[in-house]
Formats: sequence, C-alpha cells, structure tokens
Amino acid sequence: MLLLTYNVEENELTMLKEVYQSVGWMKHDESIIRKVFNASTHKVFAVKDHQIIGFARALSDGVFNAVIYDVVVHRDYQGRGIARTLLDDIIQQLGDVSCIQLIATTGNESFYEKVGFKKLKTGMAIYKNPQLAEEYLERNNP
Repeated sequence: MLLLTYNVEENELTMLKEVYQSVGWMKHDESIIRKVFNASTHKVFAVKDHQIIGFARALSDGVFNAVIYDVVVHRDYQGRGIARTLLDDIIQQLGDVSCIQLIATTGNESFYEKVGFKKLKTGMAIYKNPQLAEEYLERNNP
C-alpha cells in the first residue's frame, strides 16, 4: 500500500538520495537534499513498506506563481502511477495560484502533457551549467 507523507526526517535523507541516484541524479548529496527541501514551500513523499520511493516538491508565492521541481520516483517503482499521484497531490496543495510551471527532464515531456501541462510561449531561463544549458535551452536561429 502506498502512503503519502508531507515531512521528512533527517535520518530519511539517505532514502531521498537513493531515489535521486536510481534515476541518475548523482550530484544530490544529503546536504543539498536538506537545503532544497527546506527551501521548498510544498512537498509530498511516497512511502511503501517504510521506504521513501518517490517525491515531488514546489516553490510558490501562494497567490500568483508556483514552480514544481523534482517529481522523482525510484526506477524500481516507475510505471505504476506514483508520479501521477505525487503530481496530483502537489497541484492540489498549490490551490488556486494562477500559474503552475514545471521544467520537465528530457524525455518526460509527454507525461506532463498528459497531466495537462502545456509548453510556454514566453518561458525563458538562464543555465549557468553549460551541460544543462545545452540540454534545456533552445538554440537561437541564425
């Protein structure tokens, strides 16, 4: 049975790290995980058999804008509707904000489109990491 919880204890940061690593995100250590989750205004964790197997987090001003980050499910549990459950929960938590944004990891865009997300006409970003810039930013047409 899947359980959703809304807080994580210090001793559970290793489980979050394992979920990140299962999908290839190797730069997330416990100190980074603590920092990003402490800074997040909304979060939800999927727990099965006392193990965190997925999570989502968001930042919001509570009125106009919110951004969803890190909808991540351990690779051993993907394809079971857990990401959709997490996403539905975090969207419900965000309530009536007028705009919810999300940056999808490469290859997962169709999943978010099925949930109702649409591409932005005016979305822009600055990536300081050149590899991320190459992956996520459109190239200017000559």
